[in-house]
Amino acid sequence: MGGNMDRGKVEISADPKALFESAAQRISQAAHAAIARSGRFSLVLTGGSTPKGLYQLLASDGWRGKIEWSKTHLFWGDERFVPASDAQSNYAMAKTALLDHLDIPAEHVHRIVTENVNPVDCANGYEEEIREFFHSPAGVFPAFDLILNGMGSNRHTLSLFPGRPTLKEKARLVVADYIPEVSMNRITMTAPLVNAGRSVVFLLSGKDKAEALKDVLYGAEDIDAKPAQAIRPKHGELVWMVDREAAALLPKS
Repeated sequence: MGGNMDRGKVEISADPKALFESAAQRISQAAHAAIARSGRFSLVLTGGSTPKGLYQLLASDGWRGKIEWSKTHLFWGDERFVPASDAQSNYAMAKTALLDHLDIPAEHVHRIVTENVNPVDCANGYEEEIREFFHSPAGVFPAFDLILNGMGSNRHTLSLFPGRPTLKEKARLVVADYIPEVSMNRITMTAPLVNAGRSVVFLLSGKDKAEALKDVLYGAEDIDAKPAQAIRPKHGELVWMVDREAAALLPKS
């Protein structure tokens, strides 16, 4: 199903279970291609309830062996500024759902370190780690192999929230922002970094996402109000993987 093609293509699955299977298949294919190309696979994880189901599937007996985790490097698109042990931490969720079940080298897990640091230094440190990983000089946005994204019903993605100055960022890879809407400091990759990715995949399920999905894909362009519209890969692919409930309000093709 198409729609407004410069806003990505849409793939609809019958239900969350089928959605997770399709997403796992896409990640596996991207991993094989990346490892064949460069000897490693760089995967950016996202937080939220839908990705948790995907991570649990990837960690399952049926799926665990389908990806070369020893050659996979994991990053996070954004993080809440809480300790890694906190229940709100995106890293903590991924650790419980995925990492604890994989044989992945510790040095391949590039979490956003929030302890013993202020938010700005945390963001700077993560940007530096990404640049070192890719040997990427200042002014260059490196290309992750696959970036997983979610979207809130308020149209935010990563920790890029409506009306925030982070949406105007053009030079940085990672920034910190205190977001009044959630009364919390967040660390987030910027839109230009995500847009340098080889593949960007939004994963959405549930009817509470239907209105936002229709608005972002088919509504008027207004990045300040709909940050998810800022995600448009320059050279890579943009795919919206959604279940039938999330797609309920989309035009029928």
